[in-house]
Amino acid sequence: MSFKQKNIMVTLVNFSLILLFYLLRVSQLLRNDNFSSTPIFRLWGIIIVMAVFVTIAATILTHIVSAIIAAIRTGQKNPKIEDFEDERDKLIDLKGTQFTYTASSLGAFVAMLTFVFGQPPLVMFSLLIFFGVLAQVMGDITRLVLYQRGF
Repeated sequence: MSFKQKNIMVTLVNFSLILLFYLLRVSQLLRNDNFSSTPIFRLWGIIIVMAVFVTIAATILTHIVSAIIAAIRTGQKNPKIEDFEDERDKLIDLKGTQFTYTASSLGAFVAMLTFVFGQPPLVMFSLLIFFGVLAQVMGDITRLVLYQRGF
């Protein structure tokens, strides 16, 4: 697995877990009739902190583990990690980003429709967060599929 694929896999797992946590927490708030601004704002803060800090920590940990495994395999003290990016990598990243933006835009449209149909603004903003994280997961899946195809 290439350096880029490992990074994509780390973000995919991270954002999938964040999405699962968000869905479970929102469903719990809905079941307890506690879908109000205070717990939702707290949940948004947790999601943002998880997205930033857990992704950074997981990426760093993945690089460290990869370097250790490469050092054990090759027997070198400072193994080379191939982290260069060619045109194919850039094209795959652009296609994944395009898919992410398209999915996020469609999600924003759906969220705005809920506001038009009389739902409270809290529902609209909760859907914006949901579709933003979902779009990131879908973009990472697209990137991995393109790498597997050899595009």
